[in-house]
Amino acid sequence: MYFIDVQGTLIDDMYKKPIDGAVELIQKLNFKQIPYMIVTNSTKQESSEFLKYLNSVGLEIPKERYLDPLMILDEVLESKNILAFGVDGFLQTLKNRGYIIDSKNPQTVLLGVKHDYSHLEYSQIIETLLQNSKTKLIGMHGTSIYSKNGVRFVGVGAILEMIKFATNRNYQIVGKPSEIFYQKALTMLNETDFSKITMVSDDLKGDLKGAKQLGINTVFVLSGKIKNIDEVLPFSSKNETPDFIRNNIKDWTDNY
Repeated sequence: MYFIDVQGTLIDDMYKKPIDGAVELIQKLNFKQIPYMIVTNSTKQESSEFLKYLNSVGLEIPKERYLDPLMILDEVLESKNILAFGVDGFLQTLKNRGYIIDSKNPQTVLLGVKHDYSHLEYSQIIETLLQNSKTKLIGMHGTSIYSKNGVRFVGVGAILEMIKFATNRNYQIVGKPSEIFYQKALTMLNETDFSKITMVSDDLKGDLKGAKQLGINTVFVLSGKIKNIDEVLPFSSKNETPDFIRNNIKDWTDNY
């Protein structure tokens, strides 16, 4: 059984098109009825819209095999009153789902992906948390870095760590690599044992580290934000080291 990442694993970061071997892998899993879950941290648009896009580029993923953080957000947030940050599409999606963007008395500061966070936004986040000890800090996911148009940016996970250092406030994560997210994916497979799962991703820190801590077998592919294993492996602990390292999905399936 498999957990499979999307960005940098099934589709490339530049053109958002299937990476070599991705279409064939999904077709094979569907044909052989091999249990799998597509686990993505995508939050820039509604879950159904992103899944529709993946289907349109040849990735025939059934809706019951797809999970993103928006799909479990209501299980994590205790209130609809939030102070949210992220790209316009993410903020509009939150409003469409009934969340109220409240800058005066939010129950949660919610961070999504955005490549151009400003100093004033960081200041607003810090002030909100310092002035109200009951306001929670939550990230949509724990991505370490991400790539957009060939340029790498700081991910939500790294921003959360910065805010934690500045405010002494712990945070919670909705999507990968949180246990609640992986547990949801496991439940959707009608499974209870993480050790029966193999996860494939291009994010060593933001995806695979958390998965490995749960006993999931891990495959790190170099088709996304990291192209050279020497950028991350020398700085990884033994507990973070992936079980397999492959160039891409095709290289993994050909040598599995």
